[in-house]
Amino acid sequence: MRVYVPLTLPGLAEASRTGVLGDGPFLAYAVTPALREWCLSDDLEELEYAALSRAALASLRLLAADAGAPRRRVVVAVDVSDAAASSDPDPDPGRGLGPAALGEVRVAGAVRLAKAAAVHVDAADAEADVAAAAGALAAADGGDDVARSTVDGAEDHELLWYATQEIPGLVG
Repeated sequence: MRVYVPLTLPGLAEASRTGVLGDGPFLAYAVTPALREWCLSDDLEELEYAALSRAALASLRLLAADAGAPRRRVVVAVDVSDAAASSDPDPDPGRGLGPAALGEVRVAGAVRLAKAAAVHVDAADAEADVAAAAGALAAADGGDDVARSTVDGAEDHELLWYATQEIPGLVG
């Protein structure tokens, strides 16, 4: 199963240093039955893009919690066994099954960074919009339409694809 792990650049640097993505269990996103139903699609590429987008939003949440991290969303795509990733129909009862929670899975155990298929990172020109979105996230979650528009501004930036061999250059 391909899972999308939300990180920040410092989180990616730590994974690069240790060679491990999370100690487990850790949050990731994947094509789950709930995400498939929400997207109303059978196109695997479209569904994987939706899971990647959910992970990018989770990365934005990590940025909102870490004021010192560079304002670039990071998502690592990695393949794990089906048994290593489990989804709960309602992973966080307090959040419900909103679009941000769809596709959530818990990956049991540590995953070696060497198993990553790719890394997706914002371009440097997205930093201002990502910073604004991270700052507006709490208000957007509270229903503020202007803040929601600011968060959507970050989503307008496509994450760039990097090969795993390029990780040292991203974090260096």
